[in-house]
Amino acid sequence: MKKFEEKKFNIGILKGISARNIEEHLKLYAGYVKNTNLILEKIPKYEGYTKEDAFAPYVVGEIQRRFAFEYNGMRNHEVYFESLSGGAKPLKQESQLRKAVEEEWEFFDTWLNRFKTMALTRGIGWAMLYYDRKEKRLLSNWVDEQHLGQLQDCALILAIDMWEHAFVYDYPTSEKKKYVEAFFQNINWEVIEENFKKAQ
Repeated sequence: MKKFEEKKFNIGILKGISARNIEEHLKLYAGYVKNTNLILEKIPKYEGYTKEDAFAPYVVGEIQRRFAFEYNGMRNHEVYFESLSGGAKPLKQESQLRKAVEEEWEFFDTWLNRFKTMALTRGIGWAMLYYDRKEKRLLSNWVDEQHLGQLQDCALILAIDMWEHAFVYDYPTSEKKKYVEAFFQNINWEVIEENFKKAQ
């Protein structure tokens, strides 16, 4: 079986997000990679029991249902950590991504403020910026957990993890707004721009 491999990220010293928080967060990401592979490995084994054990098909079904959570957890975190890799870099005025944001929301800051507000949604999940390939437009969306609310046939451009594990070593939950601000201070917009180019 072909296995998914854990990616390595070039994350240096960040403003407002500690090395310890990143270290612990990366361990969680490693767990998503491991569990994604484990599920794909276990499904054929349990399928082999279906003739002997009437309960086996339910086990296979539940394991398969869990796959979306683990797989999207892996992919979401890859987009997240890539955006913090290589040092903070601004989004250039002539950027194609900036132009696309302004076409959709008129002003870049209008989108940014709305996105930050969405990130403060109560509960656990992700604030996401997608590119809709069919309509050729950007869309912002909240995703519960790792997988509930992902937009069909849209490419993920930017993702901010709003589970408590993303900031708990640095901020209490009552101060997660500070984490959101810190995240945007550390973004490498060149990575986000490249995500946008690949999506088109």
